[in-house]
Amino acid sequence: MSHDLFAAFILGIVEGLTEFLPVSSTGHLILAGDLLNFNDEKAKLFEIAIQTGAILAVVWEYRARVGMVLRGALHDAAAQKFLLNLVIAFLPLAIIGLLFGKSIKAHLFNPLVVASTFIIGGFIILWAERRQHTITTSQIDDISPMTAVKLGLAQALALIPGTSRSGATIIGGLFFGLSRKAATEFSFFLAMPTLFLATTYQLVKERHLLQLDDLGMWAVGFGSAFVSAFLCVRWLLRFISSHDFTPFAWYRIAFGIMILVTWQTGWVNWSAG
Repeated sequence: MSHDLFAAFILGIVEGLTEFLPVSSTGHLILAGDLLNFNDEKAKLFEIAIQTGAILAVVWEYRARVGMVLRGALHDAAAQKFLLNLVIAFLPLAIIGLLFGKSIKAHLFNPLVVASTFIIGGFIILWAERRQHTITTSQIDDISPMTAVKLGLAQALALIPGTSRSGATIIGGLFFGLSRKAATEFSFFLAMPTLFLATTYQLVKERHLLQLDDLGMWAVGFGSAFVSAFLCVRWLLRFISSHDFTPFAWYRIAFGIMILVTWQTGWVNWSAG
């Protein structure tokens, strides 16, 4: 196996395992890419594009629900409400990203910010889990448009490197009265338009980096991201039925400290992100 195919396989697994957990896939992909010496411009585009594999894993897991919503989009009130909530929740990140995305990447994408958001996010999860959690919304069908706005604003925090899109949405959901299952599932569904459109935008923008010779690499990365994300989503749904998110909080704190140490020692080139 060539180096690029091996790197694609590993990065696909990393993407699939971290995209839907509250741990930030970005930080893990930077680390893996640097260790694999796979961090040039083409590699950065690859890391964004393989999100499609992770997205399709969620689509497949919830294919019955997705099909029902799409079939009822024109005539079923429940399906229309669900789609409206997704649109509402998607807009804050899309608008803020288009307006300030370049500035955020230029000024906030550095090791200190990434490490800080990992650690701060860990403590926020600990706080969210230790406070009294009053559930007002136990199912995703019960989410109101106003709650969808709040969830969208929470997801927009993921524009800050190291925050974690899924983590911001899920933990925000806990603060807004959602059950762990409802917050997690809404995060999964919200990932579909968010990641698909973000990936499409980057592929069109950076299309000059696409080459037919790289087709095998893309296929390997896509496939490993799909399989690992599918297994991760199923595992997470079982996990939250009897556990809280505290282990992820301690993991984030430890990973943030590791970023600081490897940055200061020069062991990992975190500026490659």
